[in-house]
Amino acid sequence: MDPPRGIGTFVVWDYVVFAGMLLISAAIGIYYAFAGGGQQTSKDFLMGGRRMTAVPVALSLTASFMSAVTVLGTPTEVYRFGAIFSIFAITYFFVVAISAEVFLPVFYKLGITSTYEYLELRFNKCVRLCGTVLFIVQTILYTGIVIYAPALALNQVTGFDLWGAVVATGVVCTFYCTLGGLKAVIWTDVFQVGIMVAGFASVIIRAVVIQGGISNILNDCYNGGRLNFWNFDPNPLQRHTFWTIIIGGTFTWTSIYGVNQSQVQRYISCKSRFQAKMSLYINLLGLWAILVCSVLCGLALYSRYHDCDPWTAKKVSAPDQLMPYLVLDILQDFPGLPGLFVACAYSGTLSTVSSSINALAAVTVEDLIKPHFRSLSERSLSWISQGMSVLFGVLCIGMAALASLMGALLQAALSIFGMVGGPLLGLFALGILVPFANSIGAIVGLMAGFAVSLWVGIGAQLYPPLPERTMPLILETYGCNSTHNVTNWVTTTEMPFSTSAFQAHSVERTPLMDNWYSLSYLYFSTLGTLVTVFIGMLISLPTGGRKQNLDRRFLLTKEDFLSNFDIFKKKEHILSYKSHPVEDGGTDNPAFNHIELNFPDQSGKMSGTRL
Repeated sequence: MDPPRGIGTFVVWDYVVFAGMLLISAAIGIYYAFAGGGQQTSKDFLMGGRRMTAVPVALSLTASFMSAVTVLGTPTEVYRFGAIFSIFAITYFFVVAISAEVFLPVFYKLGITSTYEYLELRFNKCVRLCGTVLFIVQTILYTGIVIYAPALALNQVTGFDLWGAVVATGVVCTFYCTLGGLKAVIWTDVFQVGIMVAGFASVIIRAVVIQGGISNILNDCYNGGRLNFWNFDPNPLQRHTFWTIIIGGTFTWTSIYGVNQSQVQRYISCKSRFQAKMSLYINLLGLWAILVCSVLCGLALYSRYHDCDPWTAKKVSAPDQLMPYLVLDILQDFPGLPGLFVACAYSGTLSTVSSSINALAAVTVEDLIKPHFRSLSERSLSWISQGMSVLFGVLCIGMAALASLMGALLQAALSIFGMVGGPLLGLFALGILVPFANSIGAIVGLMAGFAVSLWVGIGAQLYPPLPERTMPLILETYGCNSTHNVTNWVTTTEMPFSTSAFQAHSVERTPLMDNWYSLSYLYFSTLGTLVTVFIGMLISLPTGGRKQNLDRRFLLTKEDFLSNFDIFKKKEHILSYKSHPVEDGGTDNPAFNHIELNFPDQSGKMSGTRL
């Protein structure tokens, strides 16, 4: 398909910039494969040997959350629904605080590799298996979509080769994950954050120059009703209001930051608990920076096209393509810069995919292989971890190929993740915050939460909410000097979000559809979490939840919070990780065989490893 006339195309320099980004990422992988004696143990491979410091980990957390879906999706979101999206800045603060003060202390003091080990320690093997399987399925599906969606959008606008891009990103990712382990994943992420900020900055600066200053951009947006920051409508059916973003957004993102293996694995790999908390709080600054960049891009997008919307004028076929279209439109005189933007979008993809691959390898090794094959040496576990990375890399590329066939199901698959995340967050919250929860309550709660969120989520797919719920803002096309018929003057009404293959169009709207299925998508995860916690508590009480004798380490205690102030009392208390002889494996609980925890101390604190 020829790119529309009037906007630029890709030139050699753009491909050079893009290839350079891939090459540097691969080089970092090679470096960490051999630096410092290579990947001797599975702990080195999966946890960076637990010697990471706060800043690279923080940047890495920012990068992996920022997939290409963010780079291409958020500006479009602002363009179509207005800048209320920026309220997420407040949400991010709550998310980071909850992750750092509720989930991190428990995971860190247990010294676990896979978050699902915690489920076995606190409940039993069956709960752990449920969690693990849900995570693996969710992540492979999600990663496939993350690889495919941006490749498609960029391909249709820039003519950038679709399968070349998909396979190249997949192969490079798998390559540096397999060779360099978590260290390579973290340092490539640091590099990729740099690329993303550069890509965003080039678009914003050029747009400001072309539109004649930031005040013009804000003026256009104000006149177009795009600066709709304050919408305090408490109705849970409206897609984005102050309350849905603060409450729903907090639950949705906490399920990613607080308990998702690919994020937790990183901050647990820090060398001390203070570093781990710092990494989360520094990462908050990264999240804010990216949010500001993408909202500014969205406003620039609106300012540029406020009187001629390329989507309604049929210049692009999907809203995701607006951002690449803008880039080719305003950066066509600067060879190499459109390539930088594409590199920026793909950096998002690479960082998300690489963290997924590493997390999948960790979960498989820790949860599925180690418990069944106790006799494996560390060296062979390291090899198995690398083999797993290759396997999952191939699987994710395969998923991307599947995603291309699903097409209309992309949206469905993406929202299924909101549905899986909620109940899992509820499961961990039960374990950490509710002392009397037991395994029966946990499993029944998980099933109930899962059932409810699937019911709402799939309902919302089949019968998408009406435009008055999603409240898209008006897009104009009167400024297009096009030779189309004159009907372009009519302001277009919005298509409902998902154009699924299986929508029932002719059905008259029932109250169930207008209320229950029209729930804001941000509340799916909230609903799943609350149902899981509530049912879990109800079931645990009559099934003997009060009688179990639990180890205090598995719960959030007030020492965990007070120890934030230890910095003022003592200097160094860093975990010393010496290399351990292999013979001490095979104790009952694989999570504890390396660290002796001797805690009966008069103060009830832990004396062995000062955590």
